[in-house]
Amino acid sequence: MTIPRPNRDQVRAVARDLRISLSDSDAQSYIGLMEASLTTYEALEAMPDELPPVKYPRTPGREPAAHENPFNAWSVVTEIAGAPTGKLAGKRVAIKDNVCVAGVQMMNGASVLKGYMPEVDATIVSRILDAGATIVGKARCEYFCASGASFTSAGGPVLNPHRPTHSAGGSSSGSAVAVATGAADLAVGGDQGGSIRVPAACCGVVGLKPTFGLVPYTGIMGADVSIDHIGPITRTVADNALLLEVLAGADGIDPRQSIPDSVASDYSSALEQGVSGLRVGLLREAFEAPGAMSEVSALVRAAGRELQDLGADVREISVPLHSSGVTIWMPIILEGTLANMLANGGGTNAGGGSISLA
Repeated sequence: MTIPRPNRDQVRAVARDLRISLSDSDAQSYIGLMEASLTTYEALEAMPDELPPVKYPRTPGREPAAHENPFNAWSVVTEIAGAPTGKLAGKRVAIKDNVCVAGVQMMNGASVLKGYMPEVDATIVSRILDAGATIVGKARCEYFCASGASFTSAGGPVLNPHRPTHSAGGSSSGSAVAVATGAADLAVGGDQGGSIRVPAACCGVVGLKPTFGLVPYTGIMGADVSIDHIGPITRTVADNALLLEVLAGADGIDPRQSIPDSVASDYSSALEQGVSGLRVGLLREAFEAPGAMSEVSALVRAAGRELQDLGADVREISVPLHSSGVTIWMPIILEGTLANMLANGGGTNAGGGSISLA
């Protein structure tokens, strides 16, 4: 691609904006000085992108009509069929709309990204398709995934399928609703401060925030690399374990992943092992938090007693910093999002380093 060269009048106009006075000869001299830089940009543009191939055919999909989307869970509906066989064969999967699916619009819940079409599949999308699943759409998420409720998406509020006047939880609101209503068998959600767990709880499905770095975040719009997680939302624990088996493991790209491949495991088989000997902590500060509901606390304690009866070691623990969680989460998420935008996510935290805005 040939980059247009500025003329003298354009150079002098820019100089005036900078309170610099240039003669015609000065402007011509600057044009000459620019030539070497512009030539290098042309050489860069001529190089191949070397993007990974898009393996499975797809169309851009479409925004569903209102009658097809009664709880507003979908941003885009599509149908991308994966491999003919695999662990997820026959499963319909919803992808949170901050995850890249090549050729399908990704808004991350934000009006400023409407029309953005990724050129590559996120690592987890490739793994889901390779495992035989069919991707049936992009599920709505909150604006830049920065809300734990379900009313900030540029596409409108996502409704709770059990009580539409109540929140479906966020930010993976559409993912949880798609699974809860049976519109998808499985979904992926993202979690920095509860964005998988909150909507799963609100919609009555199973949501798991995996161990940090277990699932690669490559090709996903994040908030802060120190707290970005992606994980499964499903109707059953068995399906959750199955999807995690497909998602987990290093991809050699994501700098968040410092755990060995051996950590990724056959989670489905672990379901048969029982809970005997497992150590389970009930967080004291969570029960004491402002706004904690006595009915919810009672249910959590009852679940703890059931686990104890099954052989688990259940005890109350204390993490004092938890009481400050809501207060400190906001500056982390705001500064992390800003750093990602300024750095385009490239290399942030790679090799243990970080980006400082100070």
